[in-house]
Amino acid sequence: MNDEQTFSKWRLWDISAREKPLNDDKYRSGLRFARRIWLPRTVGHFCCFIMFAGVLVDQALPGWWWLALVMYAFVWPHLALQIAERSSDPMTAERRNLIIDTLMAGIGIAIMGGNALPCLLLSMMINMNNIGAFGVRFFAAGLMLQMMTALMAMQFIDAPLNLTTTPLQFFLSLPTLIIYPALFGFVCYRTAVNLAEHKRRHQLISTRDGMTGVYNRRHWEQLLIIEYENALRYRRASTLLLIDIDHFKQINDTYGHDVGDKAIIAVTQYLQLTLRVSDVIGRFGGDEFAVIMSGTSPESAVAAMDRIHERLQNLRIENAASLNVQISVGIAPFNTHMKDYQEWLKAADMALYQAKKAGRNRTEVYTVR
Repeated sequence: MNDEQTFSKWRLWDISAREKPLNDDKYRSGLRFARRIWLPRTVGHFCCFIMFAGVLVDQALPGWWWLALVMYAFVWPHLALQIAERSSDPMTAERRNLIIDTLMAGIGIAIMGGNALPCLLLSMMINMNNIGAFGVRFFAAGLMLQMMTALMAMQFIDAPLNLTTTPLQFFLSLPTLIIYPALFGFVCYRTAVNLAEHKRRHQLISTRDGMTGVYNRRHWEQLLIIEYENALRYRRASTLLLIDIDHFKQINDTYGHDVGDKAIIAVTQYLQLTLRVSDVIGRFGGDEFAVIMSGTSPESAVAAMDRIHERLQNLRIENAASLNVQISVGIAPFNTHMKDYQEWLKAADMALYQAKKAGRNRTEVYTVR
């Protein structure tokens, strides 16, 4: 019984240990990195195999070196990916894989007897990987490790020192010289494009309301601050609107939240169709919207809202044929006596309150008392 309990606990721990990283951003980031580096490593090792072969045919080394070369060139890239994918920390695992690549590059330099061009290209490929993956410090440490490994390996590998590159070795080095830098540049380009797209999506998520697509309250208030400062500095006309869907709670209670959501989306679409592109629309609350109409008089704002009132009379929502969506609107023109944007916002809120108090489904303009 105790053994069964112990086994069950171990099973639960093992499952949670394997599933936990799947919800970890660090894990997913490391996994993407390991998969992104797989292609350059696979192509690079293939190019290096051709380059190594051109040197080893002139070396009097045992045949098992060829077997080791084949294994490292064609098996290791896939094995490295498997190691990273099965690790709970793929980024750290990939760092270790790059250290192994660096050590093997040092051994490769020793095997080739310091042959100038192949050794230079091999070192270049590994150093490009190191600096591209983990930065300058990792590159510097990798370069030192590579040099030390090459010097130590030369003491144990009986390979003749030959710095001269033959014409055949030169031509066999061309794939590494041409293909790998181009591939590395392509991977860097794709990474930059993905990062730019990720940044754009993050910015969109952080500034837009998920349901309607208009600005969320936080970002809209930032734009309101900018508009207030510009209107104050340049003494230009600007109008602020607060819009509320009438009896919205009753809509949700009677027809359901899905109909309420459709009403919100419909009001958003009417605002976008009626107002100018330059007018800044934001979702200020659950059923409340706010609009900044720069360079607009309150009279023009009232006329625009009248058009929306008329359009809403013809709105019919699916599964709620009897529903008549109406809005109340509060309008506050900019006034240089307002001490900050919050006072401007409060004036629009007071106008909205007056619209609701006067019977709703109407527009009221704030007047200084």
